[in-house]
Amino acid sequence: MLALVFGYYWLPGTRDFLDQLATLKSRWGYCFSAGSAIIAGAIIPEILRILVFQKGRPRRENFSHFLFATCYWGYGGMQVDFLYRMQSVWFGSDPDFAIVIKKVLVDQFLYCPLLAAPQAVILYDWKRLGFSLKALPGLFTAEYYRRAVVPTLFATWGVWIPIVAALYSLPALLQIPLFSLALSLWVMIFTWMSEQRGYSPESS
Repeated sequence: MLALVFGYYWLPGTRDFLDQLATLKSRWGYCFSAGSAIIAGAIIPEILRILVFQKGRPRRENFSHFLFATCYWGYGGMQVDFLYRMQSVWFGSDPDFAIVIKKVLVDQFLYCPLLAAPQAVILYDWKRLGFSLKALPGLFTAEYYRRAVVPTLFATWGVWIPIVAALYSLPALLQIPLFSLALSLWVMIFTWMSEQRGYSPESS
């Protein structure tokens, strides 16, 4: 991501390529956000799961994983796009140091702990529990937040603070296309964490 930032400002070839992505984002708006997030958050991770962890053998549950990830990350891409647009309204779109810092702080220390992290953790755990209505109350407790969401936040900050700092250093129309480049790695890390946590109402 850092190489892309340097490339955009100092390598004309890289800038031309990224400007083409920005044109597509401008033309398609939220549809681009949803589509690129689905590719990065649903299609690529599930293909890699089949190729790497299942040795190329698809299973029935791959379809349910893909369907859930398509719905969640398609919505998530539009949600992040909305956040980025609002940050430009609140703080401006110039990529100077003070504005970048404000956007990173709001993104990582307000949006993530209050919405993005609990939303993702709760929905992934609820999916593993078969979308049981009986399990829902246990997913909205302070203890669940401490035990399941807080560790995810630390992983989020370790991955996303440098990434969003790089993203906010670029023009607004490039932020979502390059967010999608980083999303595949994050989805694989997050999915592994969710499966390893193995939350159940009895363990809370």
